[in-house]
Amino acid sequence: MVKPPLILAIDNGTQSVRALLFDTRGNLVGKGKQEIEPYFSEQPGWAEQHPDYFWANLGLACQQLWQSTEARPEQVVGVTATTQRGTVINLDRHGKPLRPAIIWLDQRHARVDGPVAGPWGWLFKVAGLQDTIHRFREKTQANWIAQNQPEIWAKTHKYLLLSGYLNYRLTGKFRDSVGSQVGYLPFDYKKQAWAGRRDFKWPLMPVTRAMLPELVQPGETIGTLLPEAAAHLGLPAGLPVIAAASDKACEILGSGGLSPDIGCMSYGTTATINMTNARYVEPARFMPPYPSALPGHYSTEVMIYRGFWMVSWFKREFGLREQKLAEQRGVEPEALFDELVDAVPPGSMGLMLQPYWSPGVRQPGPEAKGSIIGFGDVHTRAHVYRAILEGLAYALREGKERIEKRSGQRIQRLRVAGGGSQSDAAMQLTADIFGLPAERPHTYETSGLGAAIDAAVGLGLHPDFETAVGAMTRTGKIFMPEPEASALYQRLYKEVYQDMYPRLQPLYKKIREITGYPR
Repeated sequence: MVKPPLILAIDNGTQSVRALLFDTRGNLVGKGKQEIEPYFSEQPGWAEQHPDYFWANLGLACQQLWQSTEARPEQVVGVTATTQRGTVINLDRHGKPLRPAIIWLDQRHARVDGPVAGPWGWLFKVAGLQDTIHRFREKTQANWIAQNQPEIWAKTHKYLLLSGYLNYRLTGKFRDSVGSQVGYLPFDYKKQAWAGRRDFKWPLMPVTRAMLPELVQPGETIGTLLPEAAAHLGLPAGLPVIAAASDKACEILGSGGLSPDIGCMSYGTTATINMTNARYVEPARFMPPYPSALPGHYSTEVMIYRGFWMVSWFKREFGLREQKLAEQRGVEPEALFDELVDAVPPGSMGLMLQPYWSPGVRQPGPEAKGSIIGFGDVHTRAHVYRAILEGLAYALREGKERIEKRSGQRIQRLRVAGGGSQSDAAMQLTADIFGLPAERPHTYETSGLGAAIDAAVGLGLHPDFETAVGAMTRTGKIFMPEPEASALYQRLYKEVYQDMYPRLQPLYKKIREITGYPR
C-alpha cells in the first residue's frame, strides 16, 4: 500500500516550537511540541532570545514528532515554516548571529533626534503624521541597535526576520516570504515588495537593500533542504522548502478565510480580527493591511496587542486553585476555568473591561491604559475573569466594525482560532457579543495548517488555493448567538463600552503626565 504524501510544517510561535505533519486532506498526522522561554530581559522592557535557541528547539520538536507518529520521514515531500511576527536577527558575513534576536514583545525605544529632514518631514507635518512617524522611528529595532551597538550594526551583513533566519538555516539561501514581512522594515505593503528607492522608510532607518533577503510569494520554492538541516529535522536531504507566511496570516488561511465576508479572529498572545481581501484596505488611515498567506491578497487587521496574554496573567495570578484541582482530577485546567466563566451571567453583573494593556498609536493612543469599571460588593474573581473575555470580544467587535466601514463589506461569519478558541465559554460569549455564529476550525493547529496549504499548492498537491482550502479546512463546532444574551451585550457595547475610551482618555493623559508611564 502506497503511503500518502505528507508536509512538515514548522510553527515557531512565541510560547513553543511545533513540528507538524499534515496530509493533503488537512489531517494532522503527527505533532512534536517543544515549549520555549519566550524571551529573557537584561533590562526592564527588553525581550530577547538567542536565534540558535529557536533552531535547537526545532530539532527537539522534530525528535518528539518522529517518536509520536507512525508516519515515516520518507513520506514527507516538502517543508515549510511559519513564525511569530516582527522578531529581528542580525547576521554577519558567515551567517552567524551577532546578538540575540529582538523579540516582537520588546519595549525599548530608539532615540529620535528632531523631525524628519527634507520634503518628507514637511509632508508628515501637513498630513498630521508627526506622532505616527515619531513612534515608527522609536520602535524600529534597527535604529536602537545602530545607536547603542554601532559595532554590531557595522558588522551586520543580513538583517532578517525570524522566518528569514529559519529559511536560511534550512536552505542556506537568504530568501523569505512576502507573507512574512510584518514589522519595522522598509517594506511597501501596497506593492508587497521592498520599498522603492525614494520611499520615505529608507531615511528613517539605517537598513540597506543589500541587508535584506530576496522575497518570494507564498507557495513558491525558497530552496532545498541542506544535509545538516535534514539531519536536524530527521528528514532526507534535498526536499523542497516552500514559502508560507507569518503565523497570523497562516492562521487565517488555515481557518478557511479566503473571502472578505469571513472575519478570522485569533485568541492568542495577541488578539486579532482579520479580513482577507484582494483590495488594499487600511484598517485605519495610513495603517497598512498586512500581506496575506494567499498570494497577491491583503489581510486587513485590528490587533489587541496583549490579548489573551491577559487571560494567562489572570490564570497565573488568580487561578492557582483551578490548576491544582485540575491536576488532582486529571483534567485540563481550561475545563475548570470554563466553569468559572459559566458561574457568572452574561455582562458580568455590570463589570466592564477595556483591554488596552499596551499603548497604541491612534485608538488607543500612546497614553492608553487598561481599565475595569462597575465594581460592586457582589463581584468575585470569576466576574473579573469573565469581564476580561468580554472586554476582548468588545474590542474585537469594535475592530470588526472599523474594518467593515473601511472596506464596505459586511462580515457574515466568524472563524475563531488560537489558544483561547479552545474555551467553549469564550466561544459562546464571542458569538453573543458579535451576534454572529462563531466557528471553531477542525484543528487547533491552524497556523501550521495554513503553512501546509501554501506548501500543498506550491508542491502541486492541489492545483490552486481554492481547491486546497476546500480540501484541507473545515469547521468543527459552531456556537450560535443566544438572543437574550446578545440583546444584553448589544446595550452594554453601544451604551457603555464605546464611551469608555473617549471619557477615560483625558484621565489616561493626566496619569501619563504625573507618572511618566507609559513612556
